[in-house]
Amino acid sequence: MLSKEKLDRINELSKLAKTVGLTKKQAMEQKALRNEYLSAFRSSFTDHLHTVKVVDAKGNDVTPQKLKDSKEQKHKRLH
Repeated sequence: MLSKEKLDRINELSKLAKTVGLTKKQAMEQKALRNEYLSAFRSSFTDHLHTVKVVDAKGNDVTPQKLKDSKEQKHKRLH
């Protein structure tokens, strides 16, 4: 995830945008920080999903094939 300083800066720029507005430089910084945050969030979320296994009431693995394929692709990239 992002450092506390970067998260604080995102929040600071958001408050500025709502009150006095942002300069072009600040708006570009805000956009870059938001993109970095979203990238880190998506990566973390995907990693978390790769730990999921779906099981029905009878104990059968019913994990969607798309998720299984995604796990396999990630495993291949790591090795």
